[in-house]
Amino acid sequence: MSKPITPPRSLLRAAGRAIADFNMIREGDRILLGISGGKDSLSLLHLLRHFQRHAPIKFSLGAVTIDPMSETFSPRPLIPYLASLGIDYHYVEEPIVSLADSHMENNSFCSFCARMKRGLMYKTQRENNYNVLALGQHLDDLAESFLMSAFHGGKLKTMKAHYVIDAGDLRVIRPLVYARERQLRDFADSASLPVIAENCPACFDMPTQREHMKQLLASEEKQNPTLFKTMKTTLLPLMQEGMPANA
Repeated sequence: MSKPITPPRSLLRAAGRAIADFNMIREGDRILLGISGGKDSLSLLHLLRHFQRHAPIKFSLGAVTIDPMSETFSPRPLIPYLASLGIDYHYVEEPIVSLADSHMENNSFCSFCARMKRGLMYKTQRENNYNVLALGQHLDDLAESFLMSAFHGGKLKTMKAHYVIDAGDLRVIRPLVYARERQLRDFADSASLPVIAENCPACFDMPTQREHMKQLLASEEKQNPTLFKTMKTTLLPLMQEGMPANA
C-alpha cells in the first residue's frame, strides 16, 4: 500500500468546515466516493482518506468509477492506482455513449450521461451497503450552476451540499463546496495525482453554458478579488436546501 498523501492545510480546513457545517459524515457511515479521474474527485479521495485516519468519527470509505465505454476516453488507469491505495473499488462499465444515440431525446449528452452515472452509482451503493455518496463539486461549480439556473432556468438554485435522495435510502454529500477549483488543481499538480485529462467524452467539442459562466466569473473576479467570498455567502441558503436531519 502506498504512503498516505497529506493534503494542504487550506484544503483540509475548507473540507473540514463544510463537513462540520452540513453534518456530512456521521459515526459508522459507509461512504462511496464517485471518482471520474478528474482533479476534483481525486483530491477529495485523499482528503477523505486523511479524515478517515485523523477524525474522531469512524467511517468506511470506498470508491466507484463509471466507465462510459467511449473510444476517446478510458478511466482504466485508475484501477491500479486505487489498488495501490488499498481502497475498496468498484469499476462499472456501461455503454453510455452508445446508449445515448438510441435513448437520448431532447436533452444534452452531458445531462443524459450524468443521470446514467448517478443511477449506476446508487445501484453500486445499494448492492454494497454504502449509505452515503460523496461527490467532488467545488465552490466554482456551485457558482456556475447558480448563474446557469438564474440566467437560463429562471430559478435561484444550485447544487446542494448534503441531501437525501428521493427514494429516501441514500445521502449525497459534497465536502468541497467551500473549496476553490484552483486549490484542487494546485494540490493535484503538487501531489502528482493521476489525473485523466478531459474526462468527459463529449463536453470538450464545443463551448458549453457552464464554460461560459466559468469565463464570466473569472473575468469578474479579476475586477473583484472578493467575488467568491461574496458568492459563498449568497449560495449558503441554497446549499442548505433539503439538508437531512441529524437522525
